[in-house]
Amino acid sequence: MTNRSFVLLCLTPLLIFSIVFLALPLMRLFLASGESEIGWSIYLEILRKPRYLNTLVLTVLVSLATTFAALAVSTIAGMFLSRNQFKGRGILLSIMTLPLAFPGVVIGFLIILLGGRQGLINQITPGHVVFAYSVIGLFLGYLYFSIPRVLLTVMAAAEKLDTSLEEAARTMGASPFRVVVDVILPGLMPSLIAAGAIAFATAMGAFGTAFTLATNIDVIPMVIYTEFTLSANIAMAAALSIVLGIVTWALLLIARSLSGTTVAVGGG
Repeated sequence: MTNRSFVLLCLTPLLIFSIVFLALPLMRLFLASGESEIGWSIYLEILRKPRYLNTLVLTVLVSLATTFAALAVSTIAGMFLSRNQFKGRGILLSIMTLPLAFPGVVIGFLIILLGGRQGLINQITPGHVVFAYSVIGLFLGYLYFSIPRVLLTVMAAAEKLDTSLEEAARTMGASPFRVVVDVILPGLMPSLIAAGAIAFATAMGAFGTAFTLATNIDVIPMVIYTEFTLSANIAMAAALSIVLGIVTWALLLIARSLSGTTVAVGGG
């Protein structure tokens, strides 16, 4: 058997999987979006109707807010945990990564226990604050499962940073702020961009948390679900799915290109 034949044999399962489970379902989804009475104008309908357009904008904004908040929290925590050894570090890290073991529905339930009508915040505050069923509750739910994913990526990148560059910057009189801005952040940038893209994509398509919390608000995954199950509007559900995929794919593509341009800054 030649090397080429061996490579083709090894790639055959991947090719079959790509066609059967990726290409064909996506093609069927795209064709289904044009099977309504208005045909392919259904994509213009998404932009014309306030319900769909506002839902798309809200989903993107919440996902962006989740991404930046997760990056901020995880970068600070990740740098601290990677640079310091102390008693209880392993326990703290396991607690911060615990949400990885929870599905979205459980995370939504935890937010309800915190900020729901019978939640802890409602019971201890004079004004009986309830936020679980609002954009704030959805944001906190998304943030809860985004932080561990970003944190682990940041810690892995922080351990590979060349500390001699930081020492050289301090020797030349750079302040701690300049060391962070000019040395540490550029070194972490490729990993931060990659982790941020994953956090954004995860928040855009999160369904379990939205299904549990989004009683007073609409996000794209919930609208797709209601259009498909309650309204039997398969074409609109398919079109919204395509739009959701395009927006997420575009962000991932941008993140990939930015990450490629910042690798040299990070030292590889």
